Parts: sequence; structure tokens; C-alpha cells
Amino acid sequence: MTLRFSVLASGSTGNAFYIETEQQKMLVDAGLSGKKIDELFQSIQVDPKQLDGILVTHEHSDHIKGLGIIARKYQLPIYANEKTWHAMDQSIGKIPLDQKFTFDLESVRSFGDLEVESFGVSHDAAEPMFYTFRHDGKKVALVTDLGYVSERIKKTVEDADAYIFEANHDVGMLRMGPYPWSVKRRILGDSGHVSNEDCGLALTDIISNRTKRIYLAHLSMDNNMKDLAQMSVKQVLDERGIQVDLHHTDPRLATPLYEVG
Repeated sequence: MTLRFSVLASGSTGNAFYIETEQQKMLVDAGLSGKKIDELFQSIQVDPKQLDGILVTHEHSDHIKGLGIIARKYQLPIYANEKTWHAMDQSIGKIPLDQKFTFDLESVRSFGDLEVESFGVSHDAAEPMFYTFRHDGKKVALVTDLGYVSERIKKTVEDADAYIFEANHDVGMLRMGPYPWSVKRRILGDSGHVSNEDCGLALTDIISNRTKRIYLAHLSMDNNMKDLAQMSVKQVLDERGIQVDLHHTDPRLATPLYEVG
């Protein structure tokens, strides 16, 4: 039984994640133009006409920029919690009522043979939430856009076969960088973004022997570098004797479809 996914795009300029089973094809977030999302699907040889729905994490534009366009173009149901629906209503254009669905925070929904669990994160949005996906004994966790990784989140996402996990910034680069202090404070705060080192530390608490692959996600273009993120996280894991396959993501290029096995 197959569970496959691709990080279509990840970063402050736009985020989209695709996951599929034999029965279901789901998109999480659509934070790029409709044209770009179509191109990304084409690059992994998936037809977006076959999508079954879109899950939304929160209302920031780098997660919903193309949401209305893609949903209308392919007549897709959208799933989000009520506060997120309210917060993004003005930004995504008119969505037909029969395409609007509520997916509550801290709940589980089944989409055919794919079980999806939502969990809350600490981020400066209305009610941000991310997801774990289960199919045929396999588990994938999508965890970005959070200021810190709480014990509750660790419990929800632990023991997954694969992670897409935020490694947003190098603290030194951020502190020395060009951003205004107000923005730096936001990123470093409890409702901002997870640093490379904090990513590594959180992963040491949640990964298990079954964890085969980790994708480092939502890397800042100004305050991080792919090699630095991988090196920093690997160093933390190495210190604890943890060996795992680390990959980075890109704001413009989709990762190849990966089959969880």
C-alpha cells in the first residue's frame, strides 16, 4: 500500500505540500500563484485535476495566495478551521458553499484511506494548525510555522516515518541580518519560527527507529542557507547518535515524490 508525498514549495515566498495514497490525492496549502502550482505539479508528473481536496494550515499569504484560484479551477473542497476561514475569507475570493468545509483543531478526519490529524501550533495567525497523515501503518508529519515545539506537539508527531520540519533560521545570521528589530523579535519569539538548532533538538525527542527521512522546511532566504541548516541539524542529531536521511526543500522547486516505506 502506497503513501507518497512531495514538498512542492517551502519558504516565506510560498508553501505547498502534496500527499497521496491509492485512493486520495490531497494538497496542503496553496501559497503560490495558480500558474506556479500547476507547474510544480507538472514537475512531479501529477495532474491537479485528480486532487480530492485542499487542507489549509493558516491564513498567511505564503500559504493561501493561490488557494481560491486552484479551488475554483479544479472545483476542490477546502478544509480549514472556523477561525482560519474567517481570517482568510477576504483574501481568497468567492468560494462556492459546497466547497467550504470545517476541519476542527485537534481532531481527526478520514479521507478515504488517508487519516489526517490536526494539531495547533504557536504562530501569529488566527488559529494555525498542521497535520499528521496515516495510511496502512505509515505516518508522515508536517510541522512548520511555529515559535516553539510544545510537549503536546511532540506527543502528536512522534514516531513518524517521515517529517517535513521547520528549520527557518540560523540565530546568528538573523541577529546580524538586515531585518528591523521588530521583525527579528517576532521570528525569535514564541509565535514566530523554529531555528536550525531548535529543529535539531525537537527532532531528537520525537524521531524513532522507524524514522527514515526528514525534510528541512521553511528555510529563510535571508537568515539561513541550505547547507548550514543541514549541518546544524545533523550536528545536533550526531551528538545524540542519531543517523537519519536529511534533505532540504526549496521555495521554487518540488522535491521528487517520495514513497514512505
